[in-house]
Amino acid sequence: MYALVTALAIIVCYCAIDIPVIEWCHTLKNSAAADIFKVITKAGESQWYLVAGLVGWIALRKQSPYLGSFSLLLFLSVAVSGIAAILLKGLFGRARPGLYLQEGFYGFQPFQFDYIWNSFPSGHSTTALSAACTLALFFPRFRILFFLAGLLIAASRVILTQHYLSDIIAGSVLGFLTTLLIFNRFTQPKMDNIDERTRC
Repeated sequence: MYALVTALAIIVCYCAIDIPVIEWCHTLKNSAAADIFKVITKAGESQWYLVAGLVGWIALRKQSPYLGSFSLLLFLSVAVSGIAAILLKGLFGRARPGLYLQEGFYGFQPFQFDYIWNSFPSGHSTTALSAACTLALFFPRFRILFFLAGLLIAASRVILTQHYLSDIIAGSVLGFLTTLLIFNRFTQPKMDNIDERTRC
């Protein structure tokens, strides 16, 4: 069901929405909003979460199994979804918005690994939603804030004309579903054995 809805959303965006949105965002290039989103988009860089997750797991896995499990899931979800995103980028070979804005080219050239052809899916969006989903699973009280932050990071990629709307939809769903898969398959069974007194 998720795959079908996502595929339909991507197709609709590709055929009718991606270009008008990116052209409008291009008009914001030198605005104050663009400057703000240049800061926000840095939160979608995977290294922050990979380092924090790995260090957190090493430091906390014995002292606090709950936080240790959180850290491990953060690391695994960002790493696995990130690798998947890189492979898909090369497989699809979608031209980034810059190529359309400069030369009018809009489309795909499969099996391309150069940066300008690595638009689909958005890696920042994949990372942002992987992290947001991990945080929401372990700290559900603040899940709305986590997801809003993740979506804001994803949106920054379109506003800065680095990706199309369909790219961030694909990346966001990839990050979200990868995290749920890892959590349900590996993390949740282990958490069931964690003493309630070790939880936050």
